[in-house]
Amino acid sequence: MEDDGIEEISSISARLLRRRSGGGDSSSRWVDGSEVDSESPPWSLVNDDENRSEGYGSMRRRLVKKAKRVDSFDVESMAISGSHGHHNKDVSIWQTLGLAFQTLGVVYGDMGTSPLYVFTDVFSKIQIESDVDVLGALSLVIYTIALVPLAKYVFIVLKANDSGEGGTFALYSLICRYAKINLLPNRQQADERISSYRLKLPTPELERALKIKEKLEHNSLYKTLLLLLVLMGTSMIIGDGILTPAISVMSAVSGLEGKIQGFGTGALVTVSVTILVGLFGIQRFGTSKVGLTFAPCLALWFFSLGSIGLYNLIKHNIYVVKAINPLYIYLFFKKNSFNAWSSLGGCVLCITGAEAMFADLGHFSVKSIQIAFSFVVFPCLLLAYMGQAAYLMKHPDSASRIFYDSIPDRLFWPVFVIATCAAVIASQAMISASFSCIKQSMALGCFPRLKIIHTSRKFMGQIYIPVINWFLMIMCVLVVATFQSTTDIANAYGIAEVGVMMVSTTLVTLVMLLIWQTNVYLAFSFLIVFGSIELLYMSAVLSKITEGGWLPLAFASFFLCIMYIWNYGSVLKYQCEVQGKLSMDFMNDLGSTLGTVRVPGIGLLYNELVHGVPSVLGRFLLDLPAIHSTLVFVCIKYVPVPVVAQEERFLFRRVCPKDYHMFQCVARYGYKDVRKEDHHAFEQLLVESLERFMMKEAQDLALESEVNDAEFDSVSVGERRYSGDLSVPLIQPDGESESMLPSSVMGAIDDDPSLEYELSALREATESGFTYLLGHGDVRAKKDSFFLKKLVINYFYSFLRNNCRGGAATMKVPHMNIIQVGMTYMV
Repeated sequence: MEDDGIEEISSISARLLRRRSGGGDSSSRWVDGSEVDSESPPWSLVNDDENRSEGYGSMRRRLVKKAKRVDSFDVESMAISGSHGHHNKDVSIWQTLGLAFQTLGVVYGDMGTSPLYVFTDVFSKIQIESDVDVLGALSLVIYTIALVPLAKYVFIVLKANDSGEGGTFALYSLICRYAKINLLPNRQQADERISSYRLKLPTPELERALKIKEKLEHNSLYKTLLLLLVLMGTSMIIGDGILTPAISVMSAVSGLEGKIQGFGTGALVTVSVTILVGLFGIQRFGTSKVGLTFAPCLALWFFSLGSIGLYNLIKHNIYVVKAINPLYIYLFFKKNSFNAWSSLGGCVLCITGAEAMFADLGHFSVKSIQIAFSFVVFPCLLLAYMGQAAYLMKHPDSASRIFYDSIPDRLFWPVFVIATCAAVIASQAMISASFSCIKQSMALGCFPRLKIIHTSRKFMGQIYIPVINWFLMIMCVLVVATFQSTTDIANAYGIAEVGVMMVSTTLVTLVMLLIWQTNVYLAFSFLIVFGSIELLYMSAVLSKITEGGWLPLAFASFFLCIMYIWNYGSVLKYQCEVQGKLSMDFMNDLGSTLGTVRVPGIGLLYNELVHGVPSVLGRFLLDLPAIHSTLVFVCIKYVPVPVVAQEERFLFRRVCPKDYHMFQCVARYGYKDVRKEDHHAFEQLLVESLERFMMKEAQDLALESEVNDAEFDSVSVGERRYSGDLSVPLIQPDGESESMLPSSVMGAIDDDPSLEYELSALREATESGFTYLLGHGDVRAKKDSFFLKKLVINYFYSFLRNNCRGGAATMKVPHMNIIQVGMTYMV
């Protein structure tokens, strides 16, 4: 039967039509994807206007001749006055300074704890024999911090934000809005009218931007490579969530090795593991409760770094400031040659956490992050490293414990406590960043569905993912117990950090060319300068593959495979659903009863289609003795914007003629949106929006009638403009839209019996209750597929689908009101 999909589709139609006429076949069954080749010709989708009653359809056809009409599906996506961006509000200088203070506790914890281990790792490969060694290493650290975090991130990358959101997925969503490169094929023109979606498109004069846009849109290889690049960057950030807690906590606790008698490697590992287990154990209480003292603690930490560094600088050797001269970098490489290049793997650790400035941008503002780094973090870090270098000039044998040895004895225990707290805070920031990355990946269809707990009522970005939390904890404990040394963990840490930076450099260059339309020489200068620096560091850290560098590559590869397999399988499943959707001719042949009995109630049929009737409806019609009087096809869709305003949440379309009482609804969410409303709130909002849609549709028909009646009257263009330009949102302050309508139109609406009948029928159906109709799909590769595809789909993707969160839990629907049928999709 697989060889003749058209005959099978005809048999499906015949069974449903026989059932409608009373000749049902008790032995008949729905032919699902396991028997119908998904690549068979799809059922045609006829324009709704051609299937309406003569009067209604002819009215619409006459209007098309008169004015350009916006489809009813776009009725809620019209221009909304004002902007919904949460970063557009003017803030005072004091509010900005307050945000800058808060960034110390969230953004800079990782970079702030780097002085614990940078020089220790640098001088693990180089023996200090002269001042050139110390001054050269210090000069490398100074210019690394000045070029990458300060020049690249603070002044350039932070400006490449997506409506105030940062990170690799934010860059990807920003590019997706300018070019149609999103691999999930459910893009709608209506989405481009979301307030935070509207962008200035490349002008025809800028041929370069248009050529880049066309190449990205028409070459599937470029789309795939760009997605893989984003997934690789995201995978490495998740890997940081494993390595940052391990190296930060171990480095802080290592101060006890020389202070407490008998405190050796075993004790170091035991104490570090205990702290890590406690850290991951309290994640379920939420970031806001765990981090009440983050900012004050990190502020005290940075003050300690700067003060101790200044003290050592003055006491031991103030002349280390000569390292500002980049000549010492040349002398350092000339003296140490290969070992100097290898030491770059330790030098790069001074900028760990630089990506957090961009990734955590959504919680703060560009100015607050710029102020905090320029006036607090950067000066304090420079003083800390200069102070350590001054100490090493007199005590070259202290390189392995440089941070704690350079602390005055009377301040050891206070600084140790602050350092441990700072290490925990730095770990907390990367754990939260891992949660956020995975949530964004799930929203954009690149990660299996997992349980997400929202831990704050005030801040939507504060989430907790139990499965990921315990996975990170187990990996952290294994890393600490296996390596038992900060030096080996540092070798692994550098690869993850530099990998994320290279991904950001590539994506920002694309943003400069495509969106900012920067001069091509400036854009490539950015790529060459910072790309060369990061490639140099990457070459150094890759040389330590056998010394622990394989670890982040293994983590990144593991998460990359999961993300890509999930995305690949989801795209194939969606394409199969698009090919299998029911045609309007078929629905019209069934009649308004749909070949069965219609009973009071609202059936919400969840699917992934934004247009058309899903094939799973046919399965419900065959399996159920009756179907609900009102049917709504609900599609939960994530669009490439951070947040979708509530008034732009729903899009509606009428499916089939009015007496069918069938509607299509797309509920749109941004990748930072939080879907934490209960099903009662969702049902109420959906019904209210559906009522407004019906009234809006009645207004359209009344206005069309007005235009047709006045066809030969001398009516000015301005008086007719409203009928062709429906630029009024569906949800707005009461009475605002009505005041714009002529009194004759309002009278026609009030006297419209069909509208009153539909509204009363909807209220009656609402009182009868809601039922959630879900299709449980099993995805299988076709028999003639190549081996690798069968392996990926039948085993790996199926394993992920079977072990991820179910549709009912993900869509937040009540378990008592669910009817579920099975479908098999052959892809």
